[in-house]
Amino acid sequence: MTNRIEISSIIRKRTLALTFVLGAASLAFAQQKVNVTGKIVNKQNNAVPYASVTFSNKANKLFSDATLTDDKGAYQLPLTPGNYDITVEAIDFKKTTLNKQISEAANLGNFTIEAESSVTGTKTSDIQGVVITGQAVKAYRVEIDKKVYDPSLDIVAKGGNLQDVLANVPSVDVDTDGTVSMRGNTNVKFLINGKPSSMLGIDDGANALQSIPADQIERIEVITNPSSKYEASGTAGILNIILKKSKKVGFNGSVEGTLGYLPTTRLNTNLSWKKGSLTYYINGGGGYNRSNSTNNSEFNSFLNPQNLTDGFSMKSIQDGTNKSENQNYNVTTGILLDVTDKSTLNASVMFRNFNNQSTGETNYFDNVIVKDRTAAGYPNVPFTLKDQFTNRLNEGTNKNNSFQADLGFDQKIGDKGQLLSLATSYQNSKSDGNSVTTENGFDNLLDVPTLTLNNILTQSDNTKILGKGDYELPIGEASKFEAGVRFDGNENRYNYYVDESKNNGPASILPDFTSDTSYKENVLAGYAQFKSKIKSFGYQLGLRAENTDISVNFKKMNDATQTSVDKNYLKFFPSVFLSYDLNKNNQLLLNYSRRINRPRSFFLIPFMSYNNNRNLFSGNPDLNPTYENSFELGYNLTKSKVTFNPTLYYKKSEDEVNFYQYSGLNGDGNTVIYTMPVNAGSETQYGLDINATYDPFKWWKIMGSADLYGYKNEGSFNLFPNNPLTDRDFSGNGFSTRLRLTNTFKPTKTTSFQIQGFYRGAENTVSNQRKPMYAVNLGASQTIWKGNGTIAFNIQDIFNTRARENTVTNSSYSQYSYQQWQPRQMSISLSYRFKQGDKVEQQKRKKDINSNSSGDDEQGPPM
Repeated sequence: MTNRIEISSIIRKRTLALTFVLGAASLAFAQQKVNVTGKIVNKQNNAVPYASVTFSNKANKLFSDATLTDDKGAYQLPLTPGNYDITVEAIDFKKTTLNKQISEAANLGNFTIEAESSVTGTKTSDIQGVVITGQAVKAYRVEIDKKVYDPSLDIVAKGGNLQDVLANVPSVDVDTDGTVSMRGNTNVKFLINGKPSSMLGIDDGANALQSIPADQIERIEVITNPSSKYEASGTAGILNIILKKSKKVGFNGSVEGTLGYLPTTRLNTNLSWKKGSLTYYINGGGGYNRSNSTNNSEFNSFLNPQNLTDGFSMKSIQDGTNKSENQNYNVTTGILLDVTDKSTLNASVMFRNFNNQSTGETNYFDNVIVKDRTAAGYPNVPFTLKDQFTNRLNEGTNKNNSFQADLGFDQKIGDKGQLLSLATSYQNSKSDGNSVTTENGFDNLLDVPTLTLNNILTQSDNTKILGKGDYELPIGEASKFEAGVRFDGNENRYNYYVDESKNNGPASILPDFTSDTSYKENVLAGYAQFKSKIKSFGYQLGLRAENTDISVNFKKMNDATQTSVDKNYLKFFPSVFLSYDLNKNNQLLLNYSRRINRPRSFFLIPFMSYNNNRNLFSGNPDLNPTYENSFELGYNLTKSKVTFNPTLYYKKSEDEVNFYQYSGLNGDGNTVIYTMPVNAGSETQYGLDINATYDPFKWWKIMGSADLYGYKNEGSFNLFPNNPLTDRDFSGNGFSTRLRLTNTFKPTKTTSFQIQGFYRGAENTVSNQRKPMYAVNLGASQTIWKGNGTIAFNIQDIFNTRARENTVTNSSYSQYSYQQWQPRQMSISLSYRFKQGDKVEQQKRKKDINSNSSGDDEQGPPM
């Protein structure tokens, strides 16, 4: 027997709440909400679980919202004060409507609803197979201090990882080597669930991004101009990755498997179980993939060869490839416990393992100077040029293990909305690397061919301790005061060892590349901010203070002296956010914040990696932080089919970090490019960042973004003041673009196609010229198994064009480089979603209003 349950009104109201309340209302500094609680009972005063309770604001539909009662018939919901029509609907009960004036936080008591009479006398608890679906939220929405991206609607990234998802996020750019930038700035601060996380390892870069499956990501918060509540580091802004934590009743979850080329395999699962006040969840999985990168470069010297020593390369061409095999496993498990009606405890642990095996090969074609060293007046003697070939093979392994434990407690105080939140986190990440390089080359100093063997051992151990407390105090109906303290402790240990043997002789340690480093950084911070709204005008004022204490101890082997760096500074970071409601669908935003870019630990340590002995990077102990003042003026239009969010921005930095490069000779007399970060002048960025969505038809959705930006760099640096040829000018200005367009087509209720294109324009300064780049991706998905399964297929970089081309030119040389991190890839994934397995609970499951038309669990944020 099948009965049709009409709940279209609930779905429409829920969709309205998700689309407008989370988008326009939060952006416009909507009035301060109050917490409303109550209970739904029958005539026998027994609880009615899983009833739908809808609050419709009679003055402004934007303030409407809906919720479900728990298994004890209770509900709670934050609402804007006003007059509401309350509608209660539940299976086997009549629809009930009443009116309430809500002015402050309160318990509305028990609402009694009447049982529905049945013609057959059979209750609907016997019905099976009823599926209720609703329209999903938009993939992109704007809130007052951030932009939120929902990857569940991203077909191109299905079966992928965090790096694939970030490539489609508005205002975010992922380079060919996995480097993430926001509006062209790579100083991005990554957070996992609102805090730093060892899931991203120690300086793992793209490897860490690839180890977090897309299926485990609930949403990504893009915070381009953070308020004082957020930590001040990250001049580009903050990317907050929110992982899934289901709060659905009963046993729920999903499993997803992926197969792809170059080959890729991945299996992930998200499981949760909720009963009463306890929710337990576990997310985990693992994968294997291969990567194949290409690196080519050409070096040309502008120096007078008559004055150069024997062996210097007038021209050098490098062709390199790197193939790697990666295995990663991760598991996160935790609980959410409602200790009382006003207090909640959450605890979780995370384990992550990442293993990498790589083989890299580089061929060098050098055109070197040959002179008679015995001639009088050397090196100013006649010369000839000789072609020379060198082959370098590098084979290595790297293992990383990470652990993280988090504990949090939230306590509501009184009935006026006060909230105290406490959180602590312990994180540890260890990496061990071992590689062997074999080089068949030529010793220009001895004028003989050589066979060189190097063993390179690396160890790193990173420990982080985080503790923070936040307090919220509502003041009246439209104001709130927030304050908090935070401590971040970070300790890194690095051990680097290199030995070398020539022509099968005994190995000897290279003291310049063998070192032991200790890095400690402690940041103590406190903030306070106040926000309010006067009619259509909203404002938020904040101030954050951060005291930074850094200690670095670095020692090379056989070096009698130890390099010590001690830095301690107290800085203040104000923020101002202003908003004005033009009408219910149009808002203006103006904001300002001051940010800091603290040098990474590697940038302060003066040691050099030996993986590529022709390109050596060294840290700079004298490096200072970069400070930035950031301004934004934004507009937001939100309607049923259109969202439009243009933002004008202006950023000015002080003590900008630039990469100083110069050429020299290594121990074999081969030309080497040395790179070191330095503080050199200032940088100005300004532009128009446009993000928009348009749904012309139910079967066609468009999402586009464009960043039209200008830049101006000022500054110069010379590591060797007495040599004008080593003076480097970082000045320059120009204009460039970044464009992204995504079209999603849904020809049937169960089939979707998506095509996504990306373009990054050329960018030039006095010494650096970067060529434009574009890429096109394609995805398709089909819902199967009555909405419980999805099969998806995607191709990344269809035309194999995603590569970086760059030319550096200065007074002494030019260097062209080409890099493709990963060629064209394709994959197919299969996912299955299951909800509470007990058939007695099926009707409760059917009231889940968070599922969309394709069966995907949106896992959206609470209203």
